[in-house]
Amino acid sequence: MANLDVYQLLSQLSVEEKISLLAGIDFWHTAPIPRLGIPSIRMSDGPNGIRGTRFFNGVPAACFPCGTALGATWDVGLIEAAGQLMAEEARAKGAAVVLGPTVNMQRSPLGGRGFESFSEDPVLAGSMAAAEIKGMQSRGVASTIKHFVCNDQEDERQAVDSIITERALREIYLLPFQIAMRDAQPRAFMTAYNKVNGTHASEDLKLLQDILRDEWGFHGLTMSDWGGTYSVSEAVNAGLDIEMPGPSVWRGELVKLAWKVNKIKSETIDKRVLAVLDMINYAIEAGITGNAPETTNDTPETAKLLRDIAASSIVLLKNERELLPLKTDKTVAVIGPNAKVATYCGGGSASLRPYYAVTPYEGISRKSQNVEYALGATSHKQLPLLNTALTLSDGQPGFKLRFYTEPPTVPNREVVDENVLDSSFVNLMDYKNPQIRGLLYYVELESTFTPEEDGVYEFGLTVNGTGKLFIDGRIVVDNASQQRTGDSFFGSGTVEEIGSIEMKAGKTYEVGMQFGTSPTQTVVKMGATAMAAGGFRLGGMIKTDPENEIQKAISLAQQVDQVVLCAGLNSDWESEGYDRTHMDLPGNLNALIDAVASANPNTVVVLQSGTPVSMPWASKVPAIIQAWYGGNETGNSIADVLFGTVNPSGKLPLTFPHRNEDNPAFLNFKSERGRVLYGEDVYVGYRYYETCQKDVLFPFGHGLSYTTFSMSNLTARLGDDSKNLLVILDVTNTGPVDGAEVVQVYVRQRAPSVKRPSKELKGFAKPFIPHGETRQVSLTLNVKYAASFWDESRHAWIIEHGQYDVLVGNSSANVPLQASFSVADTTWWNGV
Repeated sequence: MANLDVYQLLSQLSVEEKISLLAGIDFWHTAPIPRLGIPSIRMSDGPNGIRGTRFFNGVPAACFPCGTALGATWDVGLIEAAGQLMAEEARAKGAAVVLGPTVNMQRSPLGGRGFESFSEDPVLAGSMAAAEIKGMQSRGVASTIKHFVCNDQEDERQAVDSIITERALREIYLLPFQIAMRDAQPRAFMTAYNKVNGTHASEDLKLLQDILRDEWGFHGLTMSDWGGTYSVSEAVNAGLDIEMPGPSVWRGELVKLAWKVNKIKSETIDKRVLAVLDMINYAIEAGITGNAPETTNDTPETAKLLRDIAASSIVLLKNERELLPLKTDKTVAVIGPNAKVATYCGGGSASLRPYYAVTPYEGISRKSQNVEYALGATSHKQLPLLNTALTLSDGQPGFKLRFYTEPPTVPNREVVDENVLDSSFVNLMDYKNPQIRGLLYYVELESTFTPEEDGVYEFGLTVNGTGKLFIDGRIVVDNASQQRTGDSFFGSGTVEEIGSIEMKAGKTYEVGMQFGTSPTQTVVKMGATAMAAGGFRLGGMIKTDPENEIQKAISLAQQVDQVVLCAGLNSDWESEGYDRTHMDLPGNLNALIDAVASANPNTVVVLQSGTPVSMPWASKVPAIIQAWYGGNETGNSIADVLFGTVNPSGKLPLTFPHRNEDNPAFLNFKSERGRVLYGEDVYVGYRYYETCQKDVLFPFGHGLSYTTFSMSNLTARLGDDSKNLLVILDVTNTGPVDGAEVVQVYVRQRAPSVKRPSKELKGFAKPFIPHGETRQVSLTLNVKYAASFWDESRHAWIIEHGQYDVLVGNSSANVPLQASFSVADTTWWNGV
């Protein structure tokens, strides 16, 4: 298809057609204008994999490690390769525009979407984002960096006002976007849900025009987050090009009316239309247009890269007595709730249906033949999904869903659709059926369940709508008559209502459910994102005795040579739509770890979470690894590191404090009367801990290896034009195995005119060095970015004259090498 002549089209489009281009037509597509040959193009989430067009019964996809895992690699080359694979995945799903990466800042460990972002540090986050964007756009797929800006919590995310100083906004929260603009030029920006200093981001002229377009030189497309447009003329005039999703709420006839009364000028509409047409041209050039079928890209090459990325992200936090790597010829107990479950991603728009997902137990079992298992404790926030524990009448795994336009009270109502599914988390936000108009319709589930053992079974039903669960015709869970607001379904759903029933092993029970979509729900939560027709989540398991499970784990631990204890969080705890309420591991996990570590001194704790958890037992266990949410290859990558197939090289992209109360945002997190005060200012993460000399559990940039490294011979000098700083040092692998080390370069101004953090990351490199060898490592830093802070009185970056220290090491807390450089004259600058 030939490129569009956008300026000629502007003269041919009617006002109505122009306005139609400024909103999506459904959840994922832009509007076509067939008479002028303007095609529709497709967008798709997102942050850690390309889902395609359906939350409901979607086509399987590659699930990448979560954002913090990607950040933990500190490897821009690897992340660029990840971006290239994301582009191939997008092409398989017919998507021209990918809604990612996410570069919001992890100002608190509790942020519900913290796992989606790369780091608490803007330089690391911006560098990772730029690498991913470069990879994606090198293959012709547009990247949408998000969420612009300060969408750093989920609590009342659409209503909350982020109150922040200009300096913190520039130095911490805007900087990763600025670095991505400088180094990769993303084709699109997605606005945040929240307000920034009193104005919603999607209608903020200062953000969208003054900073993004005028100062940074952005010429791409700006889009709202889904449901994040809140006005007609304000958003259009501020620079928001397209409202998503469709059908439009705020555009269409409302924009036409605003145009008629001159609240929106014709030339403003034309600017917004040009941005949309330019993106469509980008898709045409890449050959990605139209309503393409969705396919898969599940190849050995895909699996290998996913496994390499996941293994490179794993951080060895502790390894006393060189317990790791484990021995393949010794007996192993695999214990914990994350062992036989593939905790491959967080919740919300980052979630998808993976090609496959390897559990830690499966990965470990492929390395060792002497593996035994115990549950030890449960860690669910909601009861585990029933999924394939439900069966059809012919014994095949799954369940039937029947769709109706009329409620169950109507006799002989007509079935308008029927599906067979194998996931009992059913999100209907993008379900389509030509016989269903609007969001109100009804669903019935039909299946069977056969318990494996006698006991009392608990079943849980969470809805964004209304629902009742029946077993053998008896109501076991009623989530319709009396509803309570919860945090499910992006914050719009209910709490999980739970019922129990005694069951006999081997007996088959009939399972049924009646569900009404979101318009039937009787409770509403302030500031939550309404997501179309809603959905339901059905979980269940046998009721366990916590103390008995721990005793079983202790007994097993005493019988084996080595223990791998798999603990952490999951998509119940870390998800879009809500924040965590504390930093602790759930349930009895702390007690389990204490007990097992006492029973066997060779215990390794494998933690999976996207953000920090507290570890009151950290001093009692000899080895800890942080494995994040590792995508499809979660279990294999964990086993690769545990048994030494891969030498760990990940470094923490965010600080792990001892407890949440130590975090600088502790007193200023979550919405209070509609606002959140960014009271820690520029002192986010390690900037606060190190400036205040506050002890942490594991510092920013920390990560061990199965070998050792030394750094020496540091020099730092300005280039001839004084615009660049050249940092050179030697890195030697002094240990027994090949490995990669992350060289971290921090800068400190000796005598600033304002208070500044004690050091700030300004560059990094990750050389791979064979054992016994030395590599010279060179880094070139832009002096503007290495030395500046934001001058609020001049509304510009300032480089002050004076001396600056260059501190080099392998974590923020370990910088043994020091050099310096000087700046002759004070200067100010704007732009990128």
